Amino acid sequence: MDINIIAAIGKNNELGKNNDLVWKLKGDMKFFRETTMGHPVVMGKNTFDSLPKVLPGRKNIVLCPDEIKNDEIEIYKSIREFLIKYQELDEDVFIIGGASIYRQFIDLATKMYLTEIDASDKDADVYFPNFNKEDWDREEICSKQEETINYKHVLYKRKK
Repeated sequence: MDINIIAAIGKNNELGKNNDLVWKLKGDMKFFRETTMGHPVVMGKNTFDSLPKVLPGRKNIVLCPDEIKNDEIEIYKSIREFLIKYQELDEDVFIIGGASIYRQFIDLATKMYLTEIDASDKDADVYFPNFNKEDWDREEICSKQEETINYKHVLYKRKK
């Protein structure tokens, strides 16, 4: 199993506020959909609750110690339980949030697909974890602009 992280972050690592994304950029949503399509996506309960529906075309996996009644998702009570089940599979898995799930997986990830947004939001209440950029090779995939917001899709690959 290869663990990939995907997130959109602001200048100060802002991820969200009020259990929602800080920025909803059409181009970023398309990038997220195309990158994760056909792959399992792993998230915490708050991220799952923030979605309008189960993400189609992907196995939705929720890490939560509580019971969730939904036949469309797989539930694991802990990261350890999830890793035991998936570690032997030859599959790319995408970690899609929230902040505590990113923190728990960041040392296990081999790639991170980050949308780096050239903006900040002082009202953000959830942040992407800090990471040592020297441990990663950085490859800019593309630059875009929507309305007045510039952003880049960037692939970070963990150095061997």
